[in-house]
Amino acid sequence: MYSDAVSLFSRLERPLRNLNPVIFIMSVIFILLSIFMTLPVLLLVTSESPNAMAFAESAAICFGTGLLGILATYRQARDLKPRYMFVLTVSSWFIIALLSSLPFYLSDLGLTLGEAFFEGTSGITTTGATVLTGLDTMDQDLLLWRSVLQWIGGIGIIGMFVAVLPFLRVGGMRLFATESSEWTDKALPRMKTLSRGLLLVYVAFSVLAVTTYWLSGMSLFDAFNHGLTSIATGGFSTSDLSMGKFDSNLILLEATLFMMIGSMPFFLFVREMHGQHGVLFRDQQVRLFVTILLVVPALLTLYRWYVSPVEFDLVNGYVSTLFNVTSVVTTTGYASEDYSAWGPLAFVLFFFLMFIGGCSGSTAGGMKVFRFQLSLIVLREQLMRLLHPRAVFTRNYNGRAVSDEIIASMIAYTFIFLLCLLIITVALAALQLDFITSLSGALTVLTNVGPALGDTIGPAGTFAPLPELAKWILSVGMLMGRLEILSVVIVLSPAFWRS
Repeated sequence: MYSDAVSLFSRLERPLRNLNPVIFIMSVIFILLSIFMTLPVLLLVTSESPNAMAFAESAAICFGTGLLGILATYRQARDLKPRYMFVLTVSSWFIIALLSSLPFYLSDLGLTLGEAFFEGTSGITTTGATVLTGLDTMDQDLLLWRSVLQWIGGIGIIGMFVAVLPFLRVGGMRLFATESSEWTDKALPRMKTLSRGLLLVYVAFSVLAVTTYWLSGMSLFDAFNHGLTSIATGGFSTSDLSMGKFDSNLILLEATLFMMIGSMPFFLFVREMHGQHGVLFRDQQVRLFVTILLVVPALLTLYRWYVSPVEFDLVNGYVSTLFNVTSVVTTTGYASEDYSAWGPLAFVLFFFLMFIGGCSGSTAGGMKVFRFQLSLIVLREQLMRLLHPRAVFTRNYNGRAVSDEIIASMIAYTFIFLLCLLIITVALAALQLDFITSLSGALTVLTNVGPALGDTIGPAGTFAPLPELAKWILSVGMLMGRLEILSVVIVLSPAFWRS
């Protein structure tokens, strides 16, 4: 029996030792999160912060957890093995979502643990779905925390898509591999340079958004919150009416611009900043993304005008349509009105727009524009093979060859995405939710859009009426969608741990 115990320990020792760098990095992240938790109280230093104790307790828990992790591993070797990048990526997002929910759970809102976890997860994944109502009269410190949380999640998402997911070869992301996607000693200096550039661009656009909203008539508090959540394509607002509160075409157009910026590849902004002018709009993703946001709102506006030519104001209607379509495509989740009431065509169109998402390397969710483009390339190749069986075809995207590995990874992602959509929809239906709520709820969390469709969780509703178990299921769905699903599936597979 003793020999069996020794044998078991020896088998576990190496995997546990390899987890040391994972624990160390996560512990540092927890300490940084504890610092951010003090911001809502510090920013409201001149006014009342009713939930100061909740934030203090939450920050103490995060800091204490991080400190213990650092003390336990700081003397250990921190050579992060490639396969443990999967563990770090998945576990850090799940645990950060849980810790981020503490201020909501410990506040005076009276939320259940499932509701608090849902709100925290929606914030850190920049989904924008909410269980909260009465935002117009809610404590400002909690509103600030929701916005700060989405802003943190936004920069975390950019870093993950630029440096981590291409390295892990997840979902076709290898197509966007750069020097910063290679975790070697040679590539580390370039990774640090790009990281600084990404942070600088992200902060600069955030400051620009806040300033623009403020000069356009928002209060400084509203401008700060919406500036952070626009660039993060998060969608949390300070009002139950979302952007409809401000009743200004100028603000809606500004929000549309900032949502588009947040949905474009930030590493291309860095390259523009370093003198490579024109690379942004030479990118195939960006061109198709902008085309969608120009064509779809125009056609939908004409449809709305055709259906109600007398009551419909063409200018205001176009601005509203442009804003709401952009909000859904970029997975931001703002709303200026209940677009699900625009008629059957609009209802169906918005459902399919929820799939698209933004560009890779942005804060946006969704399936990403590049995957639709790659699918068209593969479709065209297959059609040409039927016509010319002996011909040799090459696949190119943005001037780079597309390997079979990338195509296989994209197909695997698409399949697992649709499978998860099916599983979550069935799970929600088993909880007695109607078809529209179940299907659109599953889709909106996997694509990180925010509001779904229907009377309950549509743009005019919230997720509060859903059963507690449904909120836990949807929270996990948000995290899986943000992590490109395959990362989570790999870590949960027995083969990953056996090997």
